[in-house]
Amino acid sequence: MTAAVPTTVLVLAGCGGNGDSGRPPATVQASVTVPAGQHNQADVTFAQGMIPHHRQAIVMAEMAENHASSDAVKALAEKIEKAQAPEIDTMTAWLNAWGEPVPRGMSGTGHGSPTGMPGMMTDAQMDDLRGATGSPFDRMFLTMMIAHHEGAIDMAGTEKQQGQYGPAKQLADTIITSQSAEIAQMRTMLGPSSP
Repeated sequence: MTAAVPTTVLVLAGCGGNGDSGRPPATVQASVTVPAGQHNQADVTFAQGMIPHHRQAIVMAEMAENHASSDAVKALAEKIEKAQAPEIDTMTAWLNAWGEPVPRGMSGTGHGSPTGMPGMMTDAQMDDLRGATGSPFDRMFLTMMIAHHEGAIDMAGTEKQQGQYGPAKQLADTIITSQSAEIAQMRTMLGPSSP
């Protein structure tokens, strides 16, 4: 790969709203500067996988606003959403700058199913979560989000080992650190029977 020059990319970012309203989110425009540096296929794979992975986490987090009974679960869900939305914007900007396809929705770029990524929930699991409320939702959300985070940490570990692009490896470090801490928090919230 040749070295990239710093590039400013216009990103159309999805904005919150009720994750189970059935309506597509509104869009806002955000400008993200892509640092110079060489990248390899592992960096592309990381971004193309982590974008839909984060999108699913955000959909799960948005459900908590109306379905959760615990204020602690709602606060954690809000924290997850606020952390992962900007990361999606950053990875989208990288892919655009590299001339690589940006995944749509919660699926990849056409090779493999979304559940082929570690920690991704199936449509049936997402429907079960969407149909739950109160304490059953809280437990299901925490249990599913632990598995989801563990998958993201696996993907980030692969990027750290195989990636070349400095900012992507730094993001992988951030994901491992922040999501490991959130897993510990969620296990505490679930109590002794946590996964």
